[in-house]
Amino acid sequence: MSLAVLKSRALSGMDAPEVVVEVHLAAGLPAFTLVGLADAEVREARDRVRAAIQNCQFDFPQKRITVNLAPADLPKESGRFDLPIALGILIASGQLKAEGLEDYEFAGELALGGALRPVRGALAMCLSAANSGRRFVLPAASAAEAALVTGAEVLAASDLLEVCAHLSGRQSLPFHRETPATAGAGSPDLAEVKGQAPAKRALEVAAAGSHSLLMSGPPGTGKSMLASRLPGILPPMTDAEALASAAVHSLAGVFDTGRWRQRPYRSPHHSASGPALVGGGGVPRPGEISLAHHGVLFLDELPEFTRSVLEALREPLETGRICVSRAARQAEFPARFQLVAAMNPCPCGYHGHPNGKCRCTPDQVAKYRSKLSGPLLDRIDLLIEVPAVDEAELAARGGGESSAAVRERVAQAREIQLERQGKPNAHLTPDEIDEHCLPDCHGAQMLKRAMGQLELSARAYHRILKVARTVADLAGAPLVGGGHVAEAIQYRRGLGDR
Repeated sequence: MSLAVLKSRALSGMDAPEVVVEVHLAAGLPAFTLVGLADAEVREARDRVRAAIQNCQFDFPQKRITVNLAPADLPKESGRFDLPIALGILIASGQLKAEGLEDYEFAGELALGGALRPVRGALAMCLSAANSGRRFVLPAASAAEAALVTGAEVLAASDLLEVCAHLSGRQSLPFHRETPATAGAGSPDLAEVKGQAPAKRALEVAAAGSHSLLMSGPPGTGKSMLASRLPGILPPMTDAEALASAAVHSLAGVFDTGRWRQRPYRSPHHSASGPALVGGGGVPRPGEISLAHHGVLFLDELPEFTRSVLEALREPLETGRICVSRAARQAEFPARFQLVAAMNPCPCGYHGHPNGKCRCTPDQVAKYRSKLSGPLLDRIDLLIEVPAVDEAELAARGGGESSAAVRERVAQAREIQLERQGKPNAHLTPDEIDEHCLPDCHGAQMLKRAMGQLELSARAYHRILKVARTVADLAGAPLVGGGHVAEAIQYRRGLGDR
C-alpha cells in the first residue's frame, strides 16, 4: 500500500482539533514534501524522521514522499507529528503491517535514535481524544499527565520500535494508569506571620469568597508573607478545577504531576510584559493570568507594573477568560484567577510610618497612587492597609491561628456558597446579588450612607454586597446584617477612600 492515513492532534488555544496525517509514496526522484500549513518545527520533521527510521534498522524509501497534514487551513506547530509521520512512511512502504489504525491517535517527537520525547499539551490533546473513543499513543514522559483524564485510554511508548511492535501485534504497549498524588501541605503556615490580625481577617474573607485583595503598607510589614499563605487556606480543588488548571499548565509545558490538585500560585516580576501576563506570541500561549487559573496571582509592587499591563487585567477580572488575538490566529484561554496585590503607600514606602522617615511631597504621593487607575481599583474587592508591626508583637511567641484552622472555616463558608448558588460569592451576577446578597434594613441604610459619603460606583456597590455576603457566610448567618455590611465597607477604604 502506497498510502497510509493516521490520526493526530494540533493545538489551538485550549482546543486540540483532530489532524489527519496522510503519507503517500510515489515513483520518481527521491523527495520528501510536507504540506498542510506546517511551521518550521514541523518541517524539520523530515530530517528527524529519516534518521529515526534508519537508526531503528528500517529502510528509508528512496521514493517521492508526500506528507499532508489536514485540514490544510489549520496551523500546525511543534514536533508532535514526528511519530505519525514515521509510522505512515513505514506502513506506506510495506515495512509495517498495521491494522485498526482508525482506533488510535498518535503524538510524539522523535529523537534521531528513535526514542520518543515528551510533547507539550498532552493533557489537552487527550481531553479531546477521550471524546473520540480512540486510544492515544504518547511518549512515556507525557503519558502521566494525559492519563489524568477520566476515561482516557493512554498507551505509553518509549521509542518508535515499541509502537511498531504494538501495531504489528508482536508486543502490546501498556496502558498508563496514573495515580495522582493528593495535594500536600506545601504552602507556608499563616501562624508564621506575627501580628497583622486585621490583614489576616481580610485574607480569610478573600479566601472564603474568592475575592481580589490589594494590600498597602510600608516595606517589611508582611504583605508578601500574607500573599504566599493564601493558597494554604483556600478550599481543596474539585476534579473539574484540577483538570482545567492542569490543562493550561500542560499547554505551557510546565505541568508537574506532583502538584496535582494544588492551587497554582504565580508571582511574576513587575518587569513582565503584557503578553507575558495575559498571554500572546506568534503562536498564542497562555500567560500568567491563565497559569493562575483556579489559583492565586500575586502582583508585588503593583504601581511598578506598566500602566498598559495593569489595564489588561480589567476584562479577565470580570469575565474569567482572556481572548488573545493576533493577525493570523486567535485563541481563548481561561483566567479565573484570584488577584492579590501589594504596594507601598508612596515612592519611598514610608508614608504614614511612625518613624517619620517619609519625605515624599503630597504631589509625589498622588502621582505614585495615580498609576493605578480608578477602573482597576474599582474591580478589586478588598483594599486594606498593612501597618508596621511593633516590637512587642514581633517578640511574642507564636503568630496566631494556623492555616489548617483558617482553612476549615473557609471550606465551610465556601460549601455554603456552592450549595446556595453553585459558585463563590465573587462570581455572582447582578441578578444573583439581588437574590442572595440583599442586606437587612440596618445594613441597607448603612450602605446607602456609604454610597453618598464615599462616592462609590455601581460596581463598588455590588462588590460590597458580595463581600458582606461572604462575611455573613463565615459567621454562619443566613441574612446579611449591618455588621457584615460595615466590615465590607471598611475594606473599600484602604487607599484613602478610593
